[in-house]
Amino acid sequence: MKTTSPFANLLRQSPFKPVQQHMRVVSRCVEKIPALFEAMIKKEQEQIDVLAAAIGELESEADSIKNEFRIHMPKRVLFAVARRDLLALIQQQDIIADTAEKIGQIVTQRVMEVPESIEEHLLNLVQRTTAICSQAAAMIEQLDELLAVGFGGKQSDLVSEMITNVKRDEHNIDVLISDLNRTLFSIEDQLKPVSVMFWYKLIDLIGEISNQAENMGDRLILFIAR
Repeated sequence: MKTTSPFANLLRQSPFKPVQQHMRVVSRCVEKIPALFEAMIKKEQEQIDVLAAAIGELESEADSIKNEFRIHMPKRVLFAVARRDLLALIQQQDIIADTAEKIGQIVTQRVMEVPESIEEHLLNLVQRTTAICSQAAAMIEQLDELLAVGFGGKQSDLVSEMITNVKRDEHNIDVLISDLNRTLFSIEDQLKPVSVMFWYKLIDLIGEISNQAENMGDRLILFIAR
């Protein structure tokens, strides 16, 4: 007797349901990053390990959803959105989860002391990063409504405005990163060279999350423009 995968049933409801499910898990990964850096500032290594492990588990869950999506997505689809665009969108989302996991891995494999002069900048950055990820998730939640109205009308205008806001906030995050890098550069001689290298790497990874949120917005522009 032929059985039907619950995931395949989900996909039949809407091509966007699995993408939305995936993005919710991705968002939960990123939501743990501010607490991770707060624990670093407080030098609570046990809490850092717990949070990083939780991020890793969520990243694995996101990977499973992505893989199921790829398996059950028909080779030939009659959706309003091309198969390759849906696969590209979920891949962009997955990069966010992967990046969050990489951040967690670095701060568990190496004890990172947070220089006092970057604490405020750093917390502001990760909070802004969490916010932009939430904005990207909110865009994805609008996809069913967009599909229902043929990617036009007021719903299209709403999503276009959300994309504009993500692009603006991504630019603002870039400015924060530049400021943070300048501050870090000014205190390099007070830190161990290896620590400096890892801090630049962490800052770069945090920036990658907002970059991918912007890329998701660019992908949605293609949906609307069809």
